[in-house]
Amino acid sequence: MVDPENTPFTLPATPERAQDMRRAARNISVLMLASVLSKGILLVWQIVLGNWLGPTEYGLYNTVISLGAVAAPIVNFGIGLIAIREVSRKPELAGRYWTAMLFTQTLLFIVAYLVMVIASVIVRGGAGSDEIVAFAAVSGISLLIDVFGSISNDLLIAQERMTITAAVDVGTITLRVLLVATVVSAGWGLAGIYLMTILVGILRFAVLWGVHFYNGLRPEWPLDRAITWGLLSNGWPLAINALIAQMYDHSDKIMTTAIIGETNTGYLSPAFLIKFGVVELLSTTVVVATYPIMSRYYEEGDGSMFGFMVEKMARFMLLVSLPIALVFTFFSGPIIMLIYSEEYAPVIGIMPIFMWYTVLTMVGSIFSRALLIQNKQRIALMIRIVGLVLNVILNLVLLVGYRDPRGAAIATIVAESVSLVLMMRVFRAPGFSWGVVIGGALRILGWGAASAIVMVLLGSIHYIPGIAGGLLVYAAGCFWLPVLGRDDWDLVYRVVAAMPGGHIIRRYWHRDVAVNW
Repeated sequence: MVDPENTPFTLPATPERAQDMRRAARNISVLMLASVLSKGILLVWQIVLGNWLGPTEYGLYNTVISLGAVAAPIVNFGIGLIAIREVSRKPELAGRYWTAMLFTQTLLFIVAYLVMVIASVIVRGGAGSDEIVAFAAVSGISLLIDVFGSISNDLLIAQERMTITAAVDVGTITLRVLLVATVVSAGWGLAGIYLMTILVGILRFAVLWGVHFYNGLRPEWPLDRAITWGLLSNGWPLAINALIAQMYDHSDKIMTTAIIGETNTGYLSPAFLIKFGVVELLSTTVVVATYPIMSRYYEEGDGSMFGFMVEKMARFMLLVSLPIALVFTFFSGPIIMLIYSEEYAPVIGIMPIFMWYTVLTMVGSIFSRALLIQNKQRIALMIRIVGLVLNVILNLVLLVGYRDPRGAAIATIVAESVSLVLMMRVFRAPGFSWGVVIGGALRILGWGAASAIVMVLLGSIHYIPGIAGGLLVYAAGCFWLPVLGRDDWDLVYRVVAAMPGGHIIRRYWHRDVAVNW
């Protein structure tokens, strides 16, 4: 007999709901596939570009990118997300929203441009060079062009035309890489990079605008003040969140350039790049894939299932990030020298610190997203602000005191540790048990320690058997020892099934998932 009090709430199945779910799954799959392709291309390209430019120019290039990343939330102002939400509900107002977005974001660009240039002047006043100001001024132009393209991109997403946006993103990134590679190899340096970036940005927004014009959509004048005010009033909390997040991610590079120069930022940048690539490919795609179902379980009142999923997702992130951190802890030297020139030898000492920061970031992303689902974004924002302030203070102390880029890496990992602890302390949900979480984490860490011993022993012979042997031992323990339970494997199966190409894997991996899943 079924106990109604313990039976999870489910929505009635209808043809319309089934169609909505299929469309949502298709959209997520398309966006994830485009994300993996575009970010994979950029990751490989940035490694090649770093070798071509050398630490000093590469440090200068990444400093300007960081300044642009901090300025971007001012231009975007959360307006894109608000517009997507509203246009998806009222598609007949798409033209009016297009006009309002063009007006507001062009004005916001002026503010962002001034912030970017002033920040570059401050950095130059420290240990930076005069080129930072010049390239920041030029890079700001591409920021405006990207805004025009992003507005059209957001309107297409609101119309659920993800295939077009994905194709344009992958195509323009590929074209930009090819053009930049051509001009850099021809000796044009950073000037050629920014020129090609601007040209590709113009092409991107021209194509996206052309799609809308072909479909009969135009900006509708005069300006609708109600829509404009709605975008600004609803977007500012998102803008603050994004600004804090970007400052948190990029303050170390900006401060490193300002205090000890571009060359040291050039040593920091490869470690940040690899960390960013690992997080984007292994964490962000999974979080995007599972966010809708986690939100649905929470909204439908099945709190125990939501807490259960948070616990499993946090464990999954620890499971996949731990072996990567171990590999770079013991073998960062040969790996860095394999993909970078000898000029980047100082990266070897920075890389292990950044990879443990990656572990904290991937686990923390689950709790951050869980707090957002629980409508506790203000608490999450305050925690992020605490982490940012701590990060800035530690960067000042360590960089000024020791003049070593490893100080920036240490400051970042300490700030992230504090942020993770605070998020874990405030998160509570039915179905989430700290005893289960800690027990599962200790089993994974224990087997990770055993794998580390194998890496050290085999690595004394050569780094290749050290890496291969350690990873094989780690994988064997996950499969055959009580490191993971049935519920964990159910989650892994669900995540893999949601990934692009998951239907191919399901042909060969069949699993009877628990009914509650």
